[in-house]
Amino acid sequence: MFAALPAMGYLAGRVAQGLLVVLGVSLIVFALSYLGGDPAAALLPQGTDPADVEAFRRAAGFDQPLPVQYARFLSRALTGDFGESLRYREPAMPLVLARLPLTFALAGLGLGVALALALPLGIAAAAWPGRWPDRLAQAAFVLAQATPNFWFATLAILVFAVALRWLPPSGIDDARGLVLPALTIALLPAATTGRLLRSRLREVLAQDYIRTAHAKGLPPARVLREHALRNAALPVVTVLALQLGNLLGGALIAEAVFALPGLGRLALQSISARDVPLIQAFVFVSASFVVAVNMALDVVYVWIDPRVRRP
Repeated sequence: MFAALPAMGYLAGRVAQGLLVVLGVSLIVFALSYLGGDPAAALLPQGTDPADVEAFRRAAGFDQPLPVQYARFLSRALTGDFGESLRYREPAMPLVLARLPLTFALAGLGLGVALALALPLGIAAAAWPGRWPDRLAQAAFVLAQATPNFWFATLAILVFAVALRWLPPSGIDDARGLVLPALTIALLPAATTGRLLRSRLREVLAQDYIRTAHAKGLPPARVLREHALRNAALPVVTVLALQLGNLLGGALIAEAVFALPGLGRLALQSISARDVPLIQAFVFVSASFVVAVNMALDVVYVWIDPRVRRP
């Protein structure tokens, strides 16, 4: 039981850091109210009588000092109350939560596709350096990193939807509608993760304990699986956490190109309409999700390598 205490302390520290990040994000989200100037005027329709604007400002508390306004905003945000959307005239948070499952499904599928491409290519490139699997994998990584998302999305629509008619060009009538968007957002994370995995595996495979394992007569596949991959996994997991932001950012482009009614498309519409309550809810939810995933990855770190919990 006592052996688990250092790990609990490490995880408690990471949770505290995550809560501080969420608190910092709430400050940024609160500041969004003032980006367009007077928040009372921004929340009311154009042409509203100045006397009505002033009355709304007092009623909404915008005439109070900023620390008081922030404390009130934070207490409401913790209950999911970001006010009413200016465009839809509905509470902002339910609108965001309604779009969340599709975007999470797209990001999750994109992460799965990225891993399915990066792991075999990265391992093959490290296992046969300088040979055709390595050259093929590295060429694929460079090509994927050099290809813009929107260009690949357009090309994928022309080939798989228009020419071959295998997949729908837009919309989400069934699960096939997620295939091309997921492939689009997976390219860059797959290339970045694959290149890092190849590099890290090459370092690990050159270590003395790997040569010792080979000298003991262990099969190469077992040495790779049980001794090399586990030690090479930690930086790869770190990069995957960073790639999560790229996946969510790529979802904005993919949802716009493929006309998917997800969170990214809603964010673009709310930004173009200057719908501040909706933007605040979107940013708060997205940031909280990224923080939660990073805390979950901290648990994975401890499982992969218990040394990371040491101060």
